[in-house]
Amino acid sequence: MSYKHRYIPMTEQDEAEMLQTIGAQTIEDLFRDIPASIRYRGTLPMSSALDEQELLKHMKELAGRNADNERFISFLGAGLYDHHIPVVINHIISRSEFYTAYTPYQPEISQGELQAIFEFQSYICELTGMAVANASMYDGATALAEAGALASAATRRKQVVISRTVHPEAREIMHTTARGLGLEVVEIGYAGGVTDLEQLQSAVSDQTAAVIVQSPNFFGCVEDITAIEPIVHARKGLLVVSMNPMAMGLLEAPGRLGADIVVGDAQPLGIPASLGGPTCGFFAVAEPLMRRMPGRIVGQTVDRDGKRGFVLTLQAREQHIRREKATSNICSNQALLALCASVYLSTMGKAGILEAANLNLQKAHYAASAIGSQSGCTLPFPSPFFNEFVVKLPDGASAAELNRGLLASGFIGGYDLGETYPELAGHMLVAVTEKRTKAEIDQFANRLGELV
Repeated sequence: MSYKHRYIPMTEQDEAEMLQTIGAQTIEDLFRDIPASIRYRGTLPMSSALDEQELLKHMKELAGRNADNERFISFLGAGLYDHHIPVVINHIISRSEFYTAYTPYQPEISQGELQAIFEFQSYICELTGMAVANASMYDGATALAEAGALASAATRRKQVVISRTVHPEAREIMHTTARGLGLEVVEIGYAGGVTDLEQLQSAVSDQTAAVIVQSPNFFGCVEDITAIEPIVHARKGLLVVSMNPMAMGLLEAPGRLGADIVVGDAQPLGIPASLGGPTCGFFAVAEPLMRRMPGRIVGQTVDRDGKRGFVLTLQAREQHIRREKATSNICSNQALLALCASVYLSTMGKAGILEAANLNLQKAHYAASAIGSQSGCTLPFPSPFFNEFVVKLPDGASAAELNRGLLASGFIGGYDLGETYPELAGHMLVAVTEKRTKAEIDQFANRLGELV
């Protein structure tokens, strides 16, 4: 039997045998339960088959329509940032033993992958100031929702108090998770760009499992963790802090400020923004909560000959087999992206992280000053900020329209806060990383001033 395309595993004979096995005569029989009146008839409006050369050309043309960070100067953050990525990272993660690795269930053949995850956990413990960290959280937003679920299970309480300065998408995921677990989510407003402590004090009760804050928060402002900590611990709840790991080059680690659970997204640590993901979340806890953590923990041990080795430890079989009894259903593996973060941190070192964080801080503050002086915009929030800040546009100016004008000039503008905060219509969230030069910042500020 000759085949048109030998690399396609499904032959006509395969198709006939499968139809015979399930008792169908033709492919059409598989769709007979769908009423004919609503089924599409005819040929879908798409091109004919393309050869390899034409297909590559077509896909490159489609990709070229994206406003990516290679061809445009980005001042957009809001959770994904245009940071410098050392070239060594791509060299390491392109090795087949890393990019093909999945969940390392068999330690005897997975020592390299297990060691990579162990080192990622060790770095996260240093950054967060916590006792134990895990691996394989999908991203920072789902890690935050998992933290709320863990707090409820640990305290046996059903209320989660979360600040509106937490990333809007992370709050949405917390609400979604809460519905499945029967949790009540109470949102707290903000004042001056940070969590309103008076509202927080009134909301926290003996039914509160956790208070969840983000610092630097979605507006880029630094929260006063030392003021929030006693409010939640006085009622025996848990303090969950979502953090930007890049900012830890300058700020005190949340674990040293009294946090019980620290989560975040490792994207700033050598992971490309990639037009939206994937990224890698991290999750760290105080030691009493260690056995309740989702994901997996890699531990260091010795084999029978006394040589150092690595294994999965404290694994609950329910997570993989009896899933209805699991504390969490996360069991995928983000180890390749965790490896990006580990290589980034090892390459940069403590001095490099400090320098990068300081560049983010200084350039963001220079940009805020330049935008305020050249464009007629103002900074509505007086709170200290890291590398992201809110800009109030002149009355009548539209952030969406301004962004279209900026894009035409080669800039990816800031996030339109009116999209998720109706009260902040006419406000833009601007991010400045170490990659932005003084000339780029000045050009952006000038062009923004011209457009408004």
